[in-house]
Amino acid sequence: MDVRTAKRLLREEIWRELEAKGLARFPLPCYGRIPNFAGSEEAANRLRPLGEWRQARVVFVCPDFAQRKARENALSDGKILVMASPRLRQDYVVVHPECVEGLAVSASTIKGAFKHGKIATIQEIPRPDLVIEGAVAVDMQGNRLGKGGGYGDSEIKTLKTRFGPTSVAVTVHDVQVVKTVPFEDKDEKIQIIVTPTRVIRVSR
Repeated sequence: MDVRTAKRLLREEIWRELEAKGLARFPLPCYGRIPNFAGSEEAANRLRPLGEWRQARVVFVCPDFAQRKARENALSDGKILVMASPRLRQDYVVVHPECVEGLAVSASTIKGAFKHGKIATIQEIPRPDLVIEGAVAVDMQGNRLGKGGGYGDSEIKTLKTRFGPTSVAVTVHDVQVVKTVPFEDKDEKIQIIVTPTRVIRVSR
């Protein structure tokens, strides 16, 4: 079986399992998406005690529903939030916490980030100290499987090219942590997996 077919089959397996177990939340169906999973808030909150989070001044978070709480926490904790626009159609959005005091919940949505933040190119955004991505599946070797559009890999690769290496974490449900994710050389690795119940540091 070729890698692309294996990736497709694993995506379909995870989407099916999340829906069958009632773990997928709005927007539904979760097929074709980075799933918004039950417990995403708990996973986001598990990021906050980590040294990488506490020391970060700027946090990059993808625009998916499952990472909304992570965006809220970044602003609530006084961090500059950098968010990719959906499908990278409008570059990036930078939201400064002092501009949204008391509005972290609304500013953490896509609509709110565009309302309260500023659109910026990759040359204009501040250097992220931590990157938070979503995934369909991940494994203990640091392989991440997205929804198939290549946006997450593109975000990570662009940030690494512009700023150099930085820690990449994903928040997922425990059922999205699998034994093996099919990968290609072009796929970007992650370093930290955070679920509603645990923090996993990828061993090298």
